Amino acid sequence: MSIYEIHDPRFRPLIQPSAHLDHLGSGFRWAEGPVWFPAHQALYVSDIPNDRIMRWTEGTGLSVFRSPAGHTNGHTRDREGRLVSCSHGTRSVIRTEHDGTITTLAESYGGRWLNSPNDVVVARDGAVWFSDPTYGILSDYEGYESVPEQDTNAVYRLPPGGGDPERMITGFVQPNGLAFSPDEQRLYVAESGSSHDPDVPSMLKVFEIQGSQVGEGRVFAHVEPGPPDGLRVDARGNVWCSAEDGVQVFDPDGTLIGKIRVPERVANLCFGGPRGNRLFMAATTSIYAIHVNARAAA
Repeated sequence: MSIYEIHDPRFRPLIQPSAHLDHLGSGFRWAEGPVWFPAHQALYVSDIPNDRIMRWTEGTGLSVFRSPAGHTNGHTRDREGRLVSCSHGTRSVIRTEHDGTITTLAESYGGRWLNSPNDVVVARDGAVWFSDPTYGILSDYEGYESVPEQDTNAVYRLPPGGGDPERMITGFVQPNGLAFSPDEQRLYVAESGSSHDPDVPSMLKVFEIQGSQVGEGRVFAHVEPGPPDGLRVDARGNVWCSAEDGVQVFDPDGTLIGKIRVPERVANLCFGGPRGNRLFMAATTSIYAIHVNARAAA
């Protein structure tokens, strides 16, 4: 049985039909937030309930990079090659400097604690965008149970060079994964509220971006079976989104063109590997990978 589900001919050029789905390691309670570091030739991925960040390299496999890790969730690289992370445990966005020290980039808005930053992207101008749902404070499993202090679950922006967070996007039940289009004129945001409320639509929304200004959002695609969580955009503008049944791939016009079936629910994904053409998937208890004919948007 093929791991590929082709819904549209536009999916065929993006996949390697003979490529195998590789199981890279297991032992996670909830794998999340994969990010590839070319300088290290390594994948870093969160194991949120176990409060650790794991590191994977070819030939060596999985090892513990940091524990405790503040119940980190999403990660990204900034333009200087530093690790930027969302911490459920400290309700903050943090950065790991080249010498290993930790810098807190954001922990409050309007004088009140953030909820639990979840996913993060860094724009070419250095601005840091992050989502702030409540998953990390709903219980003591992925963080520390607490009462939200913010009046809404939003997407924020930290200006280039730092400063206070700016609330950019509201109207989500649980804003989650973030990804820019290749030209950074659009920002995709996952609505994952169906994880706790089946009446919330499992969907991706897209917003027009001009510098620090955000336009009205619109529904880009529905993800079934959901909920959508992490997502990535490739160099051609296709959107690769995590889902209950694996990874779903959407054309820039919002058409579902295909799926990669994975044995476990996928929470997040990233492109990486020596040539940038390997798709890494954080899927519940395990990490999977497959070679594709796509690379991350620069």
